[in-house]
Amino acid sequence: MSWWKGYAGESRGTVKNFPGFDPDKDAEVLYEAMDGFGKSAFLMSYRATAFYFKPVRLFSSWTIALNKWLKQFHLCYFLSGTDESAITNVLTRRSNAQRQRIAQAYKDNYGQDLIEDLKSEISGGFAMLIDALMCPPVKYDVQEIHYALTGAGTSEDILIEILASRSGDHLHQLVKTYEEEYEVTLEEEIRADTSGYFEKVLVSLLQGNRDHPHLVDEDLVHEDAQTLFDAGEKITGTNETKFITILCTRSVPHLWRVFQEYKKLGDKDLEEAIQSEMTGTLEDTILAIVKCTKCAPTYFAERLYNAMSGGGTEERTLTRIMVTRSEIDMKDIIIKFKQKYEQSLASMIESDTSGDFERTLLKLCGKDG
Repeated sequence: MSWWKGYAGESRGTVKNFPGFDPDKDAEVLYEAMDGFGKSAFLMSYRATAFYFKPVRLFSSWTIALNKWLKQFHLCYFLSGTDESAITNVLTRRSNAQRQRIAQAYKDNYGQDLIEDLKSEISGGFAMLIDALMCPPVKYDVQEIHYALTGAGTSEDILIEILASRSGDHLHQLVKTYEEEYEVTLEEEIRADTSGYFEKVLVSLLQGNRDHPHLVDEDLVHEDAQTLFDAGEKITGTNETKFITILCTRSVPHLWRVFQEYKKLGDKDLEEAIQSEMTGTLEDTILAIVKCTKCAPTYFAERLYNAMSGGGTEERTLTRIMVTRSEIDMKDIIIKFKQKYEQSLASMIESDTSGDFERTLLKLCGKDG
């Protein structure tokens, strides 16, 4: 499945709209999971106990110490911690649109910001994952791109993954939201932080001009295949501009046909040709475009595997892919992962992560329990 199919409504996600959805009920569950019930019960119980000892407290110093102990006892008993399982059970079984309604119901009913309350109760990778689940898709991508551009060094892999795999409409919204959030255009940020052909391909992708699902010109297909062959394998050196122009402006179905025709012209398919003709971030970006066009789930399966197979787990990459693909093509990513690596995605998550972070990722895999 290519990215444009997912955005066209052919969802193969593990997360869907929850039937019988009740935002007020979910908001209540989350409130109580973050000690809402404990706080109320503590106040009622402690006030009753304090009232009982009030007559004595005025005449005996030992009752002061006793009341302090009672307060601590009630605090420990009732405020025993956050129920992370309840939080995970709700948020991984609701679509992003439903989560936004829960957040509004939470504010309406309790006068508090759900995301801020969640951040105050949880931490680490689990907090990052829950924060991602609560963020609207476009805003989340905006935050990730901003992190990639303003962190310690440019995180090229984040830029490549997002810009090469998102639909044109999504990219248009992303560009608009980025400027609203940071008062600078994303194109300006990219140009300031990157250079050369890598800059050019990112700016070209940013225009979001690849969405024409049914537009295939057979004459242009043959012309484009020949142009790519002539710009790469046929000559000494590479005409990178030709690759950027074709791969960043043609529709997905059109490029499918170009890839088929390209293979007839030489001994290599386009991926092999790119690997032999290009290097560095430009190679990574052009390959990502080709892989996402051919089969986005395979591309994301590779990204997930690499995030868990090196020295240390790339929690940010795991979080971003598991959340952003959970409503689009996660079922297909799971299948491609098993085919390519002869182990399940869930089993690798179990062996490479732990705690609430692990349990939440597994639920996004469609694995309960």
